[in-house]
Amino acid sequence: MATTTSEHVIRHTPGVIGGQAAVGNTRIGVWLLVGYRQLGRTDADILEGYPGLCQADLDATWEYYEHNKEEIDREIAYQDSDDEYDE
Repeated sequence: MATTTSEHVIRHTPGVIGGQAAVGNTRIGVWLLVGYRQLGRTDADILEGYPGLCQADLDATWEYYEHNKEEIDREIAYQDSDDEYDE
């Protein structure tokens, strides 16, 4: 079975951003980068804001999202909700 680039770059690490999909050994969530892209940010914009990332990291992020849309869309919706702030 062939492996994809995203399998080598995107990680779920317990204790790191709640075990959510993150880029490599960073605390940058896939949901965050996908959210920026959905807001119209270009890869160049994102790389400027996150100089520790490279184009290959973003390519892996977009690939991961393509194969895991439900997971990432659910996380984006959760992050956008006010549920975590309800008393």
